[in-house]
Order: sequence, then structure tokens, then C-alpha cells
Amino acid sequence: MMKKPNQIRSVDVTKEDTWRVFRIMAEFVEGFETLARVGRAISFFGSSRLKPEDKYYKITTQAAYLLAKEGYAIITGGGPGLMEAANKGAKKAGGKSIGLNIQIPQEQQANKYVDLLLEFRYFFCRKVMFLKYGKAFVILPGGYGTLDELFEALNLIQTDRIEKFPVVLIGSDYWKGLIGWLKSVVLKRCCISASDLDIFSIVDTPEEVACVINKFYRNKNKGR
Repeated sequence: MMKKPNQIRSVDVTKEDTWRVFRIMAEFVEGFETLARVGRAISFFGSSRLKPEDKYYKITTQAAYLLAKEGYAIITGGGPGLMEAANKGAKKAGGKSIGLNIQIPQEQQANKYVDLLLEFRYFFCRKVMFLKYGKAFVILPGGYGTLDELFEALNLIQTDRIEKFPVVLIGSDYWKGLIGWLKSVVLKRCCISASDLDIFSIVDTPEEVACVINKFYRNKNKGR
């Protein structure tokens, strides 16, 4: 008896989803095995569109340089713009410069300052690597992707799904509109608590980034 077209289509989709699970598993396994060897790391996020002449490119390079000098590996999305700036700073300091590149239709190419590159097909696998191996998040000016990473980290910390770690936003001018909205609308409507605004810090200089992260871990170690 001939199968109906919709039955055949259903079976094909099921088989496709089954094989997709193995591809997802492979990305997790490769990521875990590779990044487990890098030691302490800081994850940097920011726009791929900002150029080397932009002030935030220079700030990012210096922030990554200072943190790499202190022994942190620097992890970015591996692409251009502020991701490139962070990898550049890490390499300049002689530190570990890591890129977690994503396969997207725009064919993002890894920047030349990445020493260790991992390629990801799935955004959620890549995001797990940033969260699992980053001892802090440094958030630079960026778009939807940067905001996605920022709010996922804040939500996971807020709900105690992960242990608290430093989330540092660079650029008070860039972020003031968003923070103002969180305070005047989201907090005012009781959609978050006042303490939720303490999950992150806002700074303007590379030195302040290093200071916030170092202070957090000094206090944490004292409490043990």
C-alpha cells in the first residue's frame, strides 16, 4: 500500500532531527575537550561592525591586554570588530586568544588574532561554552547578539541557575539608555527587583574592568 505524502515527509523530518542530535553532541564534546585545557578565561562580547578607529575598539584591546597579562585566556566570538580587538589585546600580551566562530549566512571569518579556533553550527552550543569557561563577561557596545548574551547571563545569575560571576559593561554613554529604561520602566513595574540591578557593573576604562573582576575574586576567595 502506498504511503501518503505527508507520512513520508514526517518520517524524513524525524530522521533529520535524529542526526542533528549527533551533530549537537559533537559540538559539545569538541568544545568541552578543547576549552577544559585553557584555564581561567574571560568572555568578551561586542559588535562586529565597529572599526579599529572607534574608541571602543581601542578600549577593548587594552582591557583584553590587561586581563591576559594577569593570566586570563580571552574568549570571543572570533569575528571582526570588537571581537577582533579583544583577541588582538590577548595576543599582544602573549596570552591565550580564543575564538568561538559561528557558521552564519554572512560567513563570518575568524580574525587574524585568534590562536585557538572552534567552529560552531549552533548558537546554543556556542553560548554554553562562553558561560561554562568564562570567569567573567565583558560586554562592549553591540547589537542583538551582544544583548542576547548579556541578558542570558543576567537571567541565569538572577535565577541561581549558575554561580554569580562578574558581568562588566563598558561604556556608560552607550548603555545609559538601556539602564535608564530598566530602572524607570522594568523596575518601576516590579518586573525585576532592585537587587537585580546589582548583578552587573558599568565602567568606562580598561583599568576599571580589571579592577572589578579582580575585586570580585579577591572577595570570593576571602569568603572561603
